[in-house]
Amino acid sequence: MKPLNLNDVTSYVEEHIGVFHTKRLEKLSSLKLDRVLKRKNPYLFKAKNILTAQDLVKSLLDAYLSSQEETIFGEFLENLAIFVNAQVYGGAKSAALGIDLLFEKDETIYIVAIKSGPNWGNSDQKNRMLQNFKAATRTLKTNNARAIVQPINGCCYGIDNKPDKGDYQKLCGQRFWEFISGNVDLYTDIIEPLGHKAKEKNDEFMEGYAKILNMFTLEFMNDFCDDGIINWNKLVKYNSGKK
Repeated sequence: MKPLNLNDVTSYVEEHIGVFHTKRLEKLSSLKLDRVLKRKNPYLFKAKNILTAQDLVKSLLDAYLSSQEETIFGEFLENLAIFVNAQVYGGAKSAALGIDLLFEKDETIYIVAIKSGPNWGNSDQKNRMLQNFKAATRTLKTNNARAIVQPINGCCYGIDNKPDKGDYQKLCGQRFWEFISGNVDLYTDIIEPLGHKAKEKNDEFMEGYAKILNMFTLEFMNDFCDDGIINWNKLVKYNSGKK
C-alpha cells in the first residue's frame, strides 16, 4: 500500500472532467426530437397539466438529459475510482464480465462492481451482478484454490449502513472511497476539483441547450399543435400507436 497523493487525484480530475462535459454536449448536439418523444411517457406530462409547447419540450429534454448525464458521470467516477485504487493498491480494470476493479489487499483479492449510487438496479440486475461475482471467483480460484476472494458492490455516493449482503459487501459513499484508497476523507476531498472549469463548460452547454430547446419547440409546434394548443391525441398516437 502506498499513501494517496491528493495532488495526483486533483490533477487526474482536472485533466479528465472535461470528457464529461464534452460527452454531455455531444449527446445534446446529436439529439433528435423524435427520439425524445418516443422515449418518454406522454401520459405523465398530460397529468402534470403542461399547457405550452416550450414547457413540454423542456420537461422532455431535461428528463432525457438527466438520465444521460447520470450514465456519463457514472463512467467518469468509475474511472476515477480505478485510478485512485491503482495509486494505492496497484488495482486495475478487470477483464472479467461485470467486474470493474480487481486488486489485492491483506492477502484478500477484491473484485469490485462499481455503481453510481445505492439504488442502481432491479432484482434481475442484482442477480446478474451476483452471477458475475461467482464466475469471477471461480476463475480466480482455478489458479489458486486457497485464494480468498471478496466481492464488493461499490457505490460512489449514498449510504447503506448494512454493508454485509451475505454473498457480497455493499460499500457506499464514504465507506467505498475509504475502502479503495485508505483515505477516510477522500469522498469530500474530490468535490473541489470536480468543479474545475465548471462554469465555463456549463455556459457552453447552456448555449447549445437553448438552441436545441428553441429548435425542438418550433418543430413540436409545427407537428403536434393545433392553433397553438397541444394535440395530445396526436402526440400519444405518435408515441404509442401501432405502426
